[in-house]
Amino acid sequence: MQARAAVGALGRIDLGNVRRDPMLMWLTAFALTIALAVRWGVPPLTEMLQGRFDFDLTPYYPLLLSFVAGATPGMVGAVIGFLLLDQKDDGTIIALQVTPLTHRGYLLYRALTPILLSFALTLLALPLTGLMTAGGVDLVLISATSAPMAPLFAFFVASFAANKVQGFAIMKGSGVLSWPALFAWFLPMPWQLTMGFVPHYWILKTVWAAESGEAGAWLYATAALAFQALLMLVLLRRFDHVMRR
Repeated sequence: MQARAAVGALGRIDLGNVRRDPMLMWLTAFALTIALAVRWGVPPLTEMLQGRFDFDLTPYYPLLLSFVAGATPGMVGAVIGFLLLDQKDDGTIIALQVTPLTHRGYLLYRALTPILLSFALTLLALPLTGLMTAGGVDLVLISATSAPMAPLFAFFVASFAANKVQGFAIMKGSGVLSWPALFAWFLPMPWQLTMGFVPHYWILKTVWAAESGEAGAWLYATAALAFQALLMLVLLRRFDHVMRR
């Protein structure tokens, strides 16, 4: 019960910090904003490109959809990462080590919270785009596959940034890491798999496979989760080391 109360208190602190920071509020809403922009912007863009240039954008809808699937956990991870930087600066992380919430419990809370938030937001964002043709099972699969990227991004920002300014720079710079995964769309198989060193690729590939009706979507999702689990172990060790300094 004491540990549950500590988690509840920590959750209220997180909510209060997000409400007081306009940037965090903006990041929280950005994933759904992107989805709405796609929903309202892509159909007229498709008509314009078809009419003026005789270019059909619809075959690229899965690529746009996968961008939303990849961006959503990134936004959640950025918010959690900035909260971690705030708590590191004000000594909250050190103070939490003497509360009923154990060190392991704190790490578990910090990993599970962004996963759940990202999962819920992705479930909302993908259908909101109006581009998704895959069914509900695939929607759950994609959301579950992309969700672990949120704590990975949060731990990455909190482990390597000394403050929010550095954290924002890391957030912008790390976006470049997803470009090879997006570029993979234009490569034929099996050359596409050469981009598998980028964790985003397996998430995007899951979306593309689900949208095309391929039976391999579950296989790509499994690869994505395995890769993310490995990265989680590495970043958790790094974050744990930073917490204890």
